[in-house]
Amino acid sequence: MISFKKISLSLIILGTLFFTGCTSKVQNIEGSLEEIMTKLYEGISEDQLPMALSNIEITNENVESYLGTSDIEFESALASESMVGSIAHSVILVRAKENQDIEALKAKIEESINPNKWICVTAENVIVKNKGNLILVIMSNELASSIEQNFDKLS
Repeated sequence: MISFKKISLSLIILGTLFFTGCTSKVQNIEGSLEEIMTKLYEGISEDQLPMALSNIEITNENVESYLGTSDIEFESALASESMVGSIAHSVILVRAKENQDIEALKAKIEESINPNKWICVTAENVIVKNKGNLILVIMSNELASSIEQNFDKLS
């Protein structure tokens, strides 16, 4: 007969292994924002991309025009937008500061961004999500799902 102590010890070990696996810390996405932005567009053909697509560093001086508010803090941020004003397309990567409340930052961005910022066109899809301390903001039409899928594949 198996002793009560052996059964208890086995259950404790199994429980510890189970809970350790379930509480593993979310890892941050490594690499520069430029490198990550390039990965977000992988697999999208050149003719599907908006004209004159360009990466713009987001600073404290221009953050409001990209995220709708200057009332946020972040470590670094990068926007990818068409330089043609009549194309509703914006992909933004925001790297949060260490120990920053990611959910609060995402909520502030969600309430502030303007999918109609181009005035004559509106982005049909608005997506705000994160992996670790990296927040993705997509305001776009047909490319939104492809970019989101590429973000989901990042590790």
